[in-house]
Amino acid sequence: MNRLGKFGFTMLFIILIMLTGSCHWSSSRLEVDLSDIPFEPVRIHRYDQALFAIPHDRLVEGLEQIRPSYLFFLDTDLHDSTKISNLEEYLTNVRTIEFQETSQAQYPGLSVLEEELAGAFHHLRYYYPDARIPRMYTYISGGEYQYPVRFVDSVLLIALDVYLGSGFKPYAADGIPLYKMQRMESGFILPDCIRALADSYYPVTYPGNTLLDQMVDAGKRIYFVDALIPDYPDRFKIGYTDQQMHWIEANEAQVWAAIIENQLLYSSVGSIVRTFLADGPFTADFSAESPPRLGEYLGWQIVRGYMERHPGVTLDELIHETDTQKILTGSKYKPRK
Repeated sequence: MNRLGKFGFTMLFIILIMLTGSCHWSSSRLEVDLSDIPFEPVRIHRYDQALFAIPHDRLVEGLEQIRPSYLFFLDTDLHDSTKISNLEEYLTNVRTIEFQETSQAQYPGLSVLEEELAGAFHHLRYYYPDARIPRMYTYISGGEYQYPVRFVDSVLLIALDVYLGSGFKPYAADGIPLYKMQRMESGFILPDCIRALADSYYPVTYPGNTLLDQMVDAGKRIYFVDALIPDYPDRFKIGYTDQQMHWIEANEAQVWAAIIENQLLYSSVGSIVRTFLADGPFTADFSAESPPRLGEYLGWQIVRGYMERHPGVTLDELIHETDTQKILTGSKYKPRK
């Protein structure tokens, strides 16, 4: 065989290995042409900075000055003594001040996040041409951990003080579990924003009760995030540490095999579904190094496979597809051993 023939055979072999040796899809399905989609820059309005810059002895006057730019927060009677007293208490609270000062030190500017969000909204307009770009504000919640990002009336609210890193001592003092603190870092702000936005496009549904139904539903929600920020690291999209991502990538086939061999895929037993979908430090019945929500991860890979194999299916059609068996079968999902 001549040298060219050997080279051609080698390349063919490598290509075949790449095509058949993995079920972790590339992002080719999500590499969309945005050239004809209008791009809009994004500005995040810093209510946190504007509010805390007001001198305490000129609070009402200062609020009146910033009010036109922050009507979402200040569309109220600024001369109501009770409201002003409550605001003064908030601004002078030692805990609030610590949250604000740490937030300001860590996030003096948000230009990178603004660029990332602009890219995400550029993708959103590809899938939903009539989508409105929300007005965005940051604020200091004082530890409103349950809703770090909220989407309300076309407004995206970001509580910066919920993203100060696992080393921020008040988190531990407030009893936040370590597995949650690990997701309270800057890298999670962008995907959390997309998740909050997704609720407007992903209708409130009540998926079937089987493990497969719940897995695919959870997977579709992460795929929405995937579609808007395709190049963002996967671990942030699903809320895993680097070590947890390494674990599931190495053990995905074993987890799937355990589900199939124990005939769990079509089970509607609540305890089984919770095992694979509930949040926590790890997934029960697996290693303590395993990530939580293994079913969510598998559902995500199933949806990715389905969309890769069905390029004619739009994101909106995926969201409204309720036949989870159709998605599983169409994905030809089979993780690499």
